[in-house]
Amino acid sequence: MSKNYFSRREFIRRNSLTGLGAMLTPALLAEGAKTPLPLADKLAAPTVINTSGTAALLGGQPVRTGEWPQWPLWKPEADEKKLLEVIRSGVWSRGATVAEFEKEWAKALGVKRSLAVVNGTNALIVALTQLDIRGGDEVIVPPYTFIATVSAVLATGAMPVFVDVDPETFQIDPAKIEAKISPRTKAIIPVHILGLPANMKQIMTIAKKHNLAVIEDACQAHLAEIDHQKVGTFGNAGCFSFQNSKNLPIGEGGAVVSNDDQFMDRCFSYQNFGNPYGATIGAVSMGSIMQGTKLRFTEYQAAIGLAQMKRLEEQTERRSQNAAYLKSQIKDIPGIVPYRLYDDVTRAVFHLFPFRYRQEEFKGLPREAFLQALKAEGVPCQSGYATLYNQQFLNDAFQSKNYKKMYPKEMLDFNAFVEKNSCPENDRLCNEEAVWLTQNMLLGPQSDMDEIAGAIQKVYNNAEQLKKLTKK
Repeated sequence: MSKNYFSRREFIRRNSLTGLGAMLTPALLAEGAKTPLPLADKLAAPTVINTSGTAALLGGQPVRTGEWPQWPLWKPEADEKKLLEVIRSGVWSRGATVAEFEKEWAKALGVKRSLAVVNGTNALIVALTQLDIRGGDEVIVPPYTFIATVSAVLATGAMPVFVDVDPETFQIDPAKIEAKISPRTKAIIPVHILGLPANMKQIMTIAKKHNLAVIEDACQAHLAEIDHQKVGTFGNAGCFSFQNSKNLPIGEGGAVVSNDDQFMDRCFSYQNFGNPYGATIGAVSMGSIMQGTKLRFTEYQAAIGLAQMKRLEEQTERRSQNAAYLKSQIKDIPGIVPYRLYDDVTRAVFHLFPFRYRQEEFKGLPREAFLQALKAEGVPCQSGYATLYNQQFLNDAFQSKNYKKMYPKEMLDFNAFVEKNSCPENDRLCNEEAVWLTQNMLLGPQSDMDEIAGAIQKVYNNAEQLKKLTKK
């Protein structure tokens, strides 16, 4: 990774979170948030930003010099009591605190049951295995996702099949799914990537028609909603991540959720050495009922999660409203195309704030140069994912002993696989257009959004001179 790139996990610190001060229109509130801000937060007028000066990359003054909201957030006076109780108890493996966390997470999602496991990747593996996805099966996935989505499929011995995205929403395109269904297809993994909900209604219709399981990868979409129903609760299972950068951060952690008791019983057994559901942790004499492994959550992770969960709703509202406001401020800048939400989305949660960059409307300024110019203005940003369907880890799996036993030779021809799974819309996002801002940047006041928008406008105003700089 270049030293000039901003990693999602390299969050820049800020001293404290402040009020939003947003004065949003009803339309923006409908898109970005469920409830309006308190009256006191609606008083601020938009901050006037000087966008006519010389770009910082060319020697001018940056738009922003301050820091961004700290992430993850920890408040000792509010957060440490439960954690210290757990540490001092000596009960550190799975116990009552994990059960409490699972109950609260299920309640937050409006789902019957939740099972906490070591991370989101293994949450996907647990769900896939307990929906009987195995070697020889195919699982439909989007190419615009974190590697874990596909790694989980490979861990079961199944074959990922990539379906291209709708570039306006960054989500898997339901219109392209049925063409990729074969007799081997057993499941679809829609990914609510960036915290923006996928088109679950169409996906569920297709899955029902073809008798396919649906595992929602909601690892970036805590509390996102479609028609006021939380994502992760539409399919057979939903999977979440609590990794340090996530909107609900624990350091590491994940969860499987479902309304299916028998499925959840199997998931519990699988992550506890295959012992029967409800077995006491540490029991060795009862005998296991299935092949399993050890993916158990710890008490101190659960204590951290319970503390973080208390402010998740408020933070989600802040992100949603700030994202809607920022979108309104940048949508008319030539060459900037913000995300689009599906009509039935009642809440997006913006683990990342995405927009598309059109080089031709910035005087031909390459995306990499745009990113560097925006960073110089004090706005951290990145280009996001690399293309996934052509990465060598797939070929590594295909050349393994097990895959060679489970699949015919022609299915393991990597060059043929790449050609068959080509996703041109995804390629354009990855290689030319996508720009991300991290979720912590949406936790500050409205003036932060004005500075982001002003910085983008300033780069646009200086695009001709910045392009000349790239030729030197």
